[in-house]
Amino acid sequence: MYPHYLKCPLDFILSLAGLILLSPLVLLITIFLFFANQGKPFFTQMRPGKDEKRFKVIKFKTMNDKTDADGNLLPDFERLTPIGRFIRKTSLDEIPQLINVLKGDMSLVGPRPLLVEYLPLYNETQKRRHTVRPGITGWAQINGRNAISWQQKFDYDVWYVDHLSLALDAKILYLTILKVFQSEGINASDQTTMDKFAGK
Repeated sequence: MYPHYLKCPLDFILSLAGLILLSPLVLLITIFLFFANQGKPFFTQMRPGKDEKRFKVIKFKTMNDKTDADGNLLPDFERLTPIGRFIRKTSLDEIPQLINVLKGDMSLVGPRPLLVEYLPLYNETQKRRHTVRPGITGWAQINGRNAISWQQKFDYDVWYVDHLSLALDAKILYLTILKVFQSEGINASDQTTMDKFAGK
């Protein structure tokens, strides 16, 4: 495991460089989503980070807020906009999380930050995913992402915690780029998003 004092500066430098290089693309996507989502290009939500400390994650908003006659949000697949589908397929929706990395809430590599509502559902082994900062990408993401089961996802997360190293992070970042170009593992089966975790 490489030390915190090395991982954090590397995250900061690489995420800052990424934001600068991608700034024209970020601006373009923001403009498109502003019009596609009625003036709301970004999606924010509270997520648990290292040691279960909560922070507000930021992503590009890929779904609109359309509701049914009773005021309930429509299913995900009905709210996913055409541009949102493309942005999600290419993983461009994750780019704003570089801001979370700059703030120190996230790392470039680590277990993905999941929903706060899942915290009481984890067993002791699964909880270990919160002993490191969550990442934009991770070992589970390059090994199936949403196309694998929750158990497999947690197994990969805990394996990453136990084997964390600079070489492993570099490997994950490299393979993530390949996965993005191949558009692999974005969705679970034929669903728009993965089913919610129900415990165990």
